[in-house]
Amino acid sequence: MLFHLDANPVELDELFAGFRKESRASGRARDFAEALVRGVAANMREIDGMISRHAKHWRLSRMGSVERNVLRMAVYEMIHQRDTPPAVVINEAVDIAKYFGTDESGRFVNGILDTIRREAGGGSEGGSGPDERAADSERDAARDR
Repeated sequence: MLFHLDANPVELDELFAGFRKESRASGRARDFAEALVRGVAANMREIDGMISRHAKHWRLSRMGSVERNVLRMAVYEMIHQRDTPPAVVINEAVDIAKYFGTDESGRFVNGILDTIRREAGGGSEGGSGPDERAADSERDAARDR
């Protein structure tokens, strides 16, 4: 839905009506997705500012839509929905970016989110460390076979 809003701005109620009509997601998943989109939309200026400060040599408008919206979603979760550990948010965002983006999307998203996590006081529990990156590489290699 964030990707859709980015490409075709519409009222949130209109977006959600279309999502409910087309989605096969459970009610709980739908509610979570809608709350996430509402939260990102309500805090877009703050979120985009954080991303811009940490995306060295990248303007938000120059980022791919996938990366930009995955970053928005993850920053919102880390800053405003603190019930999910930052490491989980970052790892999920990296996986989504890799799946829907380019070969470099995962690293790009991970680097920005990890610096935001550190600034927000997320400690050393966020981001992909060497063990997680090795596991990611093995998983990617197996998927490519």
